[in-house]
Amino acid sequence: MDTAAALLATEFLHKPAWMWAAFLAMVLVLLALDLGVFHRRAHSVGFREGVVFSAFYAGIGLAFGVWVLWLLGPDSALKYYTGFVVEKTLAMDNIFVIAMIFAYFQIPRRYQHRVLFWGILGVIVLRGIMIGLGAVLVERFEWILYFFGAFLVFTGIKMLFMGDKKTDIGENPVLKFMQKNFRTTKSLHGNRFFLRFGGKLYMTPLFIALVMIEIADLVFAVDSIPAIFAITTDPYIVYTSNIFAILGLRALYFLLAAAIAKFKYLSPALAIVLIFIGSKVFIAWGAEALLGFEHFKFPPALSLLITLGILTAGIAASLLAVKTQGPHAREDKETH
Repeated sequence: MDTAAALLATEFLHKPAWMWAAFLAMVLVLLALDLGVFHRRAHSVGFREGVVFSAFYAGIGLAFGVWVLWLLGPDSALKYYTGFVVEKTLAMDNIFVIAMIFAYFQIPRRYQHRVLFWGILGVIVLRGIMIGLGAVLVERFEWILYFFGAFLVFTGIKMLFMGDKKTDIGENPVLKFMQKNFRTTKSLHGNRFFLRFGGKLYMTPLFIALVMIEIADLVFAVDSIPAIFAITTDPYIVYTSNIFAILGLRALYFLLAAAIAKFKYLSPALAIVLIFIGSKVFIAWGAEALLGFEHFKFPPALSLLITLGILTAGIAASLLAVKTQGPHAREDKETH
């Protein structure tokens, strides 16, 4: 156990401790402001507030990229921004699942922010552990990058041609286990996660929703973490791009939860991005083994431009489809 902890620490300390301290201090300040100042009282987050905080967190994430540029140079900054964009886009799919979890447990909007806040706090810790383990594996077994690449290509092809299966929250084995083995209340009790009845501790649906959101993030991390490692193996870039993309997930949820179904071509665009990122590992191998290029690396600037181009095309196609088909869709809905 001590050896594993030492390996994780070694991978994360590839950068000076003060760089990690500065990043973590910034994250802690943002979380403290979020819960202690901006959302001290439970309330329903509206569209305008969602826009403001989405812009705020996106701005913080982009500004941190400038910090990376100043400290580590343009290549690292471009890799950070590519990771940030990919993680932000992958989070879109997570919003679907979060919305279904809240709907299943009938969580009012005024309590949803509290669940998402603690969910993000758990994600910061869990992603750190997973990224640390991934960095150790890459350091010890470099060939695992080819496995990550193949996995991303497979995932992208599956998303592109098979679509995503609808999630049935009620059939989730974790939910069934919790309901069977723990004391739970059937209804909410304000914004409380736990409640005592007759000296016994009970979980409320609010806490169960929190656990389900954490499990959902672990599932999505299986896609997102290999995607970032296919861009860069620097743990500092991988972790910071992940966390700054995720910090804005709460605001993004309140902004897009009702409208995200309109982005029908975003998922295929994301699938193509995953295929592209996964294939870069094999492109680099082919350039070295077959064409004789030494230490070939796919240009970070080109990688970022291609990623942004694919996602922009997906969003534009979605908006165009809504504009041209919207009236007909409404008529069909009214007819049926």
